[in-house]
Amino acid sequence: MIGERHTVRRVAAGDREALAAVLARSFHDDPVMSWFFPDPERRQAQNRRFFAMRLRQLVPQGETYTVDRELGAALWAPPDAWRLGLLESLRMGVSLFPALGRRAAIIARGVDMIERRHPAAPHYYLAVLGTEPAAQGQGIGGALLGPVLDECDREGIGAYLESSKERNIDFYARYGFRVLEEVRMPKGPPVWPMWRDPAA
Repeated sequence: MIGERHTVRRVAAGDREALAAVLARSFHDDPVMSWFFPDPERRQAQNRRFFAMRLRQLVPQGETYTVDRELGAALWAPPDAWRLGLLESLRMGVSLFPALGRRAAIIARGVDMIERRHPAAPHYYLAVLGTEPAAQGQGIGGALLGPVLDECDREGIGAYLESSKERNIDFYARYGFRVLEEVRMPKGPPVWPMWRDPAA
């Protein structure tokens, strides 16, 4: 698929390692990832492990996209498939616990606060959108949103995300998302749940 000068395609299993690294760099200064992993010297490796897990969980659902040269990725969950199963939740907890340490309980509380905000209405959930830092501002993010937002409009179904950076709110607003509320993580940063109605 062509979008804003970039060729968009579904992520393949062989892309996962490269995309985990791209997303780790993209989210290095993200307030929520910095809250998860406060040591900047270790954050790159910790982010990479986190995004490798998210790719492993979401690629099989068929709504993950990248562009030429793997310069970014959009990881979506289809309707009613956003919540991790018990086994995946346990795997993620065990994998991340050494990095979270004593902060695991407060982070789990924050994640639960966010999960409780998920709308009841069926929706596509944008779990992750990230672009290689050196390639940001070149239309990659918008191109990556295209396939699923087009699908939302065809199916008449909403889309949902949580913005972890206030400056990204205007970016998402250009694609029809609106802020539902501001949620303050426990002893952490704010997060902005956003919803998009399908185009008429």
